[in-house]
Amino acid sequence: MAGKDCVAIASDKRLGVQLSTIAMDCNRVFRMTDSLYLGLTGLYSDVTTLHNLFNYKLNLYAMREGRVIKPTTFASLVSSTLYEKRFGPYFAEPVIAGLQPDGTPFLCAMDLLGAMAVADDFVVSGTCAESLFGTCETFYRKDMNPDELFETLGQSLMAALDRDCISGWGVDVQIITKEGVTTKSLKARMD
Repeated sequence: MAGKDCVAIASDKRLGVQLSTIAMDCNRVFRMTDSLYLGLTGLYSDVTTLHNLFNYKLNLYAMREGRVIKPTTFASLVSSTLYEKRFGPYFAEPVIAGLQPDGTPFLCAMDLLGAMAVADDFVVSGTCAESLFGTCETFYRKDMNPDELFETLGQSLMAALDRDCISGWGVDVQIITKEGVTTKSLKARMD
């Protein structure tokens, strides 16, 4: 979700296979650079594979180019990587959140084939995406400061998690600003 010169990304903590819970402290949001985060939903083995692959590609980019990758460039990198495997895709849907060099928020979601959906307000992914669309549309306001953005994103995700039986066990929210990243956790339904 985008705010005024800030952006936030969040996910729940539950890892499960269908209705069985395997772990309650699963991390699906990964730091790629100081102002760029990647969220991955889907099959957790593919999530970890893609996280390692993108770390490798970012290190190569930094060595070749000698600079930090921009969020738009990273989104293209993720999209082309997913499209390379279109006949045997990774079962993961990325969400990219970051700040452009000029401080404007960047949000992008993709399907498992790498089709990008760039938005100015918010993007959603995962099992409770339908509920998230409704709650985010209801709570979202333009030009929120970081505290308002945390409150809005936290309440949107908590409301959506209450309507999805295979999500939950808490929420991790990362708020990215020019000054740095703030990580906050919320308790959610634990069943």
